[in-house]
Amino acid sequence: MFKPENELLSVRDEPPVLTVSELNRMARRALESALPLLWVEGEVSNFTAAASGHWYFSLKDANAQVRCVMFRGRNQYAEFVPANGDHVEIRALPSLYEARGEFQLGAEAIRRAGAGRLYEAFLKLKAKLEAEGLFDPARKRALPGFPRCLGIVTSRRAAALQDVLTALGRRMPGLPVIIYPTPVQGPGAGAEIAAAIRHAGRRRECDVLLVCRGGGSLEDLWAFNEEAVARAIAACPIPVVSGVGHETDFTLADFAADLRAPTPTAAAELASPEQGALSLQLDRLASQMRQHSSRLLHNQVQRLDYLARRLLHPSEQIRRQQARLELLAQQLQGRQQTRLAREESYLHRFAARLVSPAARIAGEHQRIRSIQGRMQHRIQDSLARRGLTLSRLQSSLTHLNPEGVLARGYSIVQNDQGAIVRDALTLRPADRLHVRFHRGRADAEVRLVRPDPGDDAPA
Repeated sequence: MFKPENELLSVRDEPPVLTVSELNRMARRALESALPLLWVEGEVSNFTAAASGHWYFSLKDANAQVRCVMFRGRNQYAEFVPANGDHVEIRALPSLYEARGEFQLGAEAIRRAGAGRLYEAFLKLKAKLEAEGLFDPARKRALPGFPRCLGIVTSRRAAALQDVLTALGRRMPGLPVIIYPTPVQGPGAGAEIAAAIRHAGRRRECDVLLVCRGGGSLEDLWAFNEEAVARAIAACPIPVVSGVGHETDFTLADFAADLRAPTPTAAAELASPEQGALSLQLDRLASQMRQHSSRLLHNQVQRLDYLARRLLHPSEQIRRQQARLELLAQQLQGRQQTRLAREESYLHRFAARLVSPAARIAGEHQRIRSIQGRMQHRIQDSLARRGLTLSRLQSSLTHLNPEGVLARGYSIVQNDQGAIVRDALTLRPADRLHVRFHRGRADAEVRLVRPDPGDDAPA
């Protein structure tokens, strides 16, 4: 069939037809690219924790609501599990669930509403007070080991007060307790807590002051994060133990206190001694004292018996001293006699060795004559040996004396330089020679040089 030209153009300009999946995918991509990761506040409703570990819920306010999902890989890092009616803030990425075409938020993190702002204020105030030295460990005081009275700053209706009183009744039933009642939550609670602490410090009725409250959210515990409370604790003249919230809760009161307890019950246990342990310690000390007294008494009785045995009548003591003197006199006399006999023996030996001077002089003369005879014999023998040696040396000198050789007809020939001529081949005709005889000298001139028949001819 023929169609008009304008109808063909209108068909050609129409947009392509999309499937529902393609449309939802395009819408999801447009949402995720147009809207960044952001924080959204609202009330939790229709909360479901699936078997897969994912959380599905809705966030709503007075006029609208939005579906939300927080996958298991994200919600495992959450500090709490939300419940229907909780007012929370979530960090989420707006997106579209393609399968049903539903707009939803993919939650990355979750916190209680207002917690982020409160925590930021908490960190700023903590840094300020820490810079002032309010939390310096050097200013912390030790708790007394045996307090005579405990003070408690908390609400009369607080469960923490019953926990503290129960712990004190169990550990030290007779310990006096003074309660300084104050609200621990709500508007103006921080100022009233600080006033109660200052009141307890002025009255000085107790030795340790407990500032405590049960667990709760950051908003519930915020009164203990106020600057007035921290400064009141730091300025309190009584040692302060802070037992606010649970073990994971930290407040500025904990940092300013002299000691932090993880719970109110733990604060009572840290501030009070345990009666049972003290009773056991007293029993042990009493037993040790009895044993020590028994040993001391036994030692003193033994010493008394020993001294009683040594105690004698004066006449008996005199008799014993006389007997001892007689024994000492006998020993002295015996030692004197022994020494006298020993000296007499020494004297006899010296007398036997004593000789008359004349006999001693005669003996010395005889010894001198004997020595003189031996000396003369040795001198003569030495002179004879030295004479023989001299004769041998004289004979050797005679044989070696050049004059003796010259006397036998030999002569010494010297050249002009005075050197002795030993080889005729060293001479040349016309050389002048000096000849020394046994008697006299002669000068000569070389006329002819002849070698001995047995000598080799010169080259």
